[in-house]
Amino acid sequence: MSSQKPIAVFDSGVGGISVLRELVKILPNEDFIYYGDSKNAPYGMKDKEEVRRLTVEAANYLFAQGAKGLVVACNTATSAAVRALREQFNVPIVGIEPAVKPAALQHLGGRILVMATPMTIREEKFHKLMERYESQATILPLPCPGLMDYVERGDLTSVEFQKYLEELLYEYSKNKVDAAVLGCTHYPFARDMIQKILGQEVAIYDGGEGTAREMRRRLEEAGLLNQQSCQGKVAFLNSLQDEKKIDLCVKLFNL
Repeated sequence: MSSQKPIAVFDSGVGGISVLRELVKILPNEDFIYYGDSKNAPYGMKDKEEVRRLTVEAANYLFAQGAKGLVVACNTATSAAVRALREQFNVPIVGIEPAVKPAALQHLGGRILVMATPMTIREEKFHKLMERYESQATILPLPCPGLMDYVERGDLTSVEFQKYLEELLYEYSKNKVDAAVLGCTHYPFARDMIQKILGQEVAIYDGGEGTAREMRRRLEEAGLLNQQSCQGKVAFLNSLQDEKKIDLCVKLFNL
């Protein structure tokens, strides 16, 4: 495997671009292929078997493009498929999980809101994560059906979107939390509005930076870090093959 090959980043749609941005910061000399499966989004409302099948199909496609490693930049796909991917492919593969650990450890005894897709919250992986830190803080899981759809449409400032979030977060804007964990890679694009509704004093966490650092560690361990001195390139692909969707990817990447 050549170190000059690109790193693949996969998500159910455009949300994983929040992770891609962290990857580019931490691995500026690497080339990336970003692939969003917007045709089959949202994954968070599907069953585990279908999500696993779609994720494995995407991985096969990306490795056929010559990728040297894969970031599964989707909490739902990570929960459903990352173990199967590691069994099938002998390359660096990194998933993502809600940043419950840093939130709980930095707010001992506090109330931690975890926003995630319905499927992520149903998964055994998430329940084990909660159990690991429930002695440090009160973990409050909140399924957010429909939130990623706004991001997929690029609808981040409308009155309708603000009303949706105000209704979703009403209880937690009144009964204050100490921190909120954005447990889906789409959600960081709604960060400003979530912060406004919950209050500026609420700390907000997502798993993008930690995932990027883990990919760098694994590439270094495998001797696959790109040693080129110039800035790497990013290619955007999407299962919809829609220029508007690619334009949205570029817009979100450059926010």
